Amino acid sequence: MDYRDYYQILGVSRESSAAEIRKAYRKLALKYHPDHNKGQREAEERFKEINEAYEVLGDPQKRAKYNQLGHAYNEWQHAGGAPGGFDWGQWAGAAPGGTRVEFGDLGETFGDFSDFFRAIFGDMPRGTFNQRGSQRGGGTFAAQGRDAQATVEISLEDAYRGTSRLLQQDSRRLEVRIPPGAQTGTRIRLAGEGPRVRNAAAGDIYLVVQVKPHPRFERQGDDLHTEMAVDLYTLMLGGEVSVATLDGRQVLLSIPPETQPGQAFRLTGLGMPHLRSGSEQGDLYVRVRAELPSRLSAEEKRLFEELARLRRKT
Repeated sequence: MDYRDYYQILGVSRESSAAEIRKAYRKLALKYHPDHNKGQREAEERFKEINEAYEVLGDPQKRAKYNQLGHAYNEWQHAGGAPGGFDWGQWAGAAPGGTRVEFGDLGETFGDFSDFFRAIFGDMPRGTFNQRGSQRGGGTFAAQGRDAQATVEISLEDAYRGTSRLLQQDSRRLEVRIPPGAQTGTRIRLAGEGPRVRNAAAGDIYLVVQVKPHPRFERQGDDLHTEMAVDLYTLMLGGEVSVATLDGRQVLLSIPPETQPGQAFRLTGLGMPHLRSGSEQGDLYVRVRAELPSRLSAEEKRLFEELARLRRKT
């Protein structure tokens, strides 16, 4: 299978910082998001490719593993390696058995990743852990005495509405509820559900939430920030534009005349729910950018030239 250069896919260098990689991902994900490219197969494939690249480069452990693999794989290719001549097994390692944490819907999307990705990181849904401390599928699970801890990755939409994940401990299956408003670092305790040590009472399991970056919304506390293009005429003359919220609704935003590009508008109560108070929500801030007209007609050019003459006289 062909080597996939995730750095090239995101347009960053191997020396790029995590912040630079995240910024590049957000820019590309916004450009190729299916909502903006309906029915365009090439954009859909590009979007999947971008997400796969960030799934690796956005995770420090996966990135380190990928960097190590890339060097070895390239050496094998340059040596004229034949199909089957590269030992993928040493890269996909994960000891069988142990406690499994299944992330439900995330497991279903795993099939969108390439064969190259699955060859490196395994073919199991992300979020399968082993209580002895080995890593499977990109998460960590470390037993500490009678307690254990795992990282659970969710989308921003899941954090907004709340979600659940299935935990299988030995023969028991537990549904773990992640409340609305959860954010990166939120810990969920499952008392008495941890591993037993030498027949002692079972400890606790702690699930630590990690919220993935979103291509359109940036979260700051309980507030959300987004950017949208507004045509030049609406910015100059005023009007209303439709804004998509995180929960899928469309709300009208009033743009006053002579609005400058970069100005932000606050939509009260349309941000994230407060973790400890489901009845309260943060705000949504919409920053506008100018969408300039293109392919002007002769009459439109004449009118712009007339406007430019008028402005020079003032």
